[in-house]
Amino acid sequence: MQLELRHLQAVCQIAESGSLGGAARRLGVSQPALSAQLRRIERVTGGELFVRGRHGVEPTPLGQFVLAKARRVLTEMETLGAETRAMATDAPLRLGCILLVLIDGLLARTDLTLSGREITVDVEHSVTALVRMLGAGRYDVIVYGEVNDHEVALPQGVLARTLVPKEPFCIRMSTRHPLAGREVLDLAELADEQWMTLVEDDDGGPEALVEACAKAGFVPSLRYRITDRKMRHDLVAGGRAISLTQPTAPAVEGTVMRPLRGTPVTGRIRLAWNRSSVSAGQADTLYRAAAGAYLANVDNNPFHRTWWNAHPESHPVLG
Repeated sequence: MQLELRHLQAVCQIAESGSLGGAARRLGVSQPALSAQLRRIERVTGGELFVRGRHGVEPTPLGQFVLAKARRVLTEMETLGAETRAMATDAPLRLGCILLVLIDGLLARTDLTLSGREITVDVEHSVTALVRMLGAGRYDVIVYGEVNDHEVALPQGVLARTLVPKEPFCIRMSTRHPLAGREVLDLAELADEQWMTLVEDDDGGPEALVEACAKAGFVPSLRYRITDRKMRHDLVAGGRAISLTQPTAPAVEGTVMRPLRGTPVTGRIRLAWNRSSVSAGQADTLYRAAAGAYLANVDNNPFHRTWWNAHPESHPVLG
């Protein structure tokens, strides 16, 4: 077997994730398949690349050597793609995003504002992967979220604007839940619940939830990790779980959304673009389209409209 780019990408993902499970999710493969691939890679390189440590898997000295070479090769290949793409003025605009509520509205608005330019869209479940692919030239623009104080490091050649500096996450629960009739929930009241884990595991969300629950005096039972929206909503409607949700999320039959007292978990939405393939004018157009898409959802839940009106500092800057 000869090493290919996909093998180098797998090694880098394992190192960045700190676990085979996390890397497998980002690569879209099963953990056993990735484990088997790693063993084949290690046979080619002549030794173990990772060992299990206190904080997950850690690279061995050989692993550090292979990682340095792999990152250099991948960077060169990604630079080649970005530079050749910059020369193709009629290429489609490639948008990458995570599962934010505003994405559907953003696509409709960009169709109207980008003068018919073709747009391709991919949804990722890893903010780290999303940002890396933007820096590598595989995306031109990304829309992503950060939770509480977590900040995603951006690569060189990338510019960013904050769309929404702060929005209060709320709770989605079954209409049959004993607390469904309450206007505001205290996080401590949810200590015995089964929680739907956040889809993104590297935007600060899981850590923010665990920290907020710890301050409320309990450890959350993070039972379900499901990326399919309908399945997530069906589990919540059936009373089998509750979930943290953006306050702009639409109503779903069988569920209600309630704010948390003190807003212990908040989100931030950002737009970033590769300046080698997106002009300042195009970036501004996309920013305004994303802002319009977000504002169109503010009234999805009355409690968020009340909060939004009281926090003008969180509004998109459109001046």
